[in-house]
Amino acid sequence: MTAPYRPEPFAAAVTGIGLVTSAGVGAEATWRAVNDPATAPCVPHRPELRDLPCDFMYSVQDLDTRAVLGVAAHRLMDRFAHLAVIAAREAVADAGLDPAVWDGGRVAVVIGSAHGGLPFYDEQHTALTERGARRVSPKLAPLAVVNGAASSVATDLGARGPSQAVSTACSSGTVAIGTAHQMLRTGACDIVVAGGAESVCSRLLIASACRLKAVSTRREDPQAACRPFDTHRDGFVVGEGAGLLVMERPEHARARGAAVLARVAGYGASSDAYSAVAPDPDGLGIERALRTALADAGIDAADIGHVNAHGTSTVANDLIEAVMLRRVLGEHPLVTSTKAMTGHTLGAAGGIETALTVLALQHQLVPPTVNLDAPDPDIPVDVVRKEARPAAIHAAVKTSLGFGGHNAALVLTR
Repeated sequence: MTAPYRPEPFAAAVTGIGLVTSAGVGAEATWRAVNDPATAPCVPHRPELRDLPCDFMYSVQDLDTRAVLGVAAHRLMDRFAHLAVIAAREAVADAGLDPAVWDGGRVAVVIGSAHGGLPFYDEQHTALTERGARRVSPKLAPLAVVNGAASSVATDLGARGPSQAVSTACSSGTVAIGTAHQMLRTGACDIVVAGGAESVCSRLLIASACRLKAVSTRREDPQAACRPFDTHRDGFVVGEGAGLLVMERPEHARARGAAVLARVAGYGASSDAYSAVAPDPDGLGIERALRTALADAGIDAADIGHVNAHGTSTVANDLIEAVMLRRVLGEHPLVTSTKAMTGHTLGAAGGIETALTVLALQHQLVPPTVNLDAPDPDIPVDVVRKEARPAAIHAAVKTSLGFGGHNAALVLTR
């Protein structure tokens, strides 16, 4: 394996977090929920999916996006952008920043999404085929494209620096944060709002995932369907949500006296170059990304105390990822997958789970992997289950794998 490139060390300051998930609206609510399995969110059956083998998904509850954003702004965004803007506002407020007075030209936005406004595409295709071209919305292109969340957040915040959308399937949110890390390192901006957003209650997507046998078909008990690292796992459960960080150049955060929640110290990405739908069975792609992130951070594997794993609850992914983690990091890190509380939010997953990793470093607490009733004996890592586990964590890792072989890893430090 090629030796990772070792640039000058650089650690971006994380000064704000915004979360909108099925586990809770807001970072505090989500963190509280993921640490208490008794508060597991309801995973409702969806009427529009009733004829599919998987007819359920995790949804954000008790959030009136129209009331929060206002009618006029709401109409100009798809739901995944609604969630992104709400998360971004929380992250910016958490960072103690005021968009009314900041230098917007030095503020960037990088947001990942795997599918953008896919449900809106579904809706408009139905309108075209059933009612004709005159019934297709003229807002399809600006609302449903993958850059819709990044554009909407930049507009809402008055961020006039670089605005980018990242789409690398289920690693999109992690790649977005890695891209933000690189932008700050080069001095292209002082502040980046970065992460992921997704909302894909789409019959087309769920039907395809069923055909691929990627999603759980545990219709009789959807709340227990997502079970990462469990012997009886049978696929992931789709979720929606958004997770965004405010990241700053260290000197910028220091100059304004900002409270630093954690630091993004290293980033690595790679391609499997193996399959459109299956991970490299030897885990060499995600291993390359992880080793690159460790080298970028200048941190030894022995220093990693926690891993928020990709952990999708699919048979192959969980095993391949766990074997790779043991090979690179050894047996000591505490591993968790929080997807059993949020669903697999696809392009948003890396943003949401990186935010949860920051909170784990802050609170020195590793959330449990919910629904892990019968640990797979072939999983060779210490997976936290049943209840949250206190731990002294100096450095943590977030790993992500995406269809098409897109891998990404981040190293975060306390």
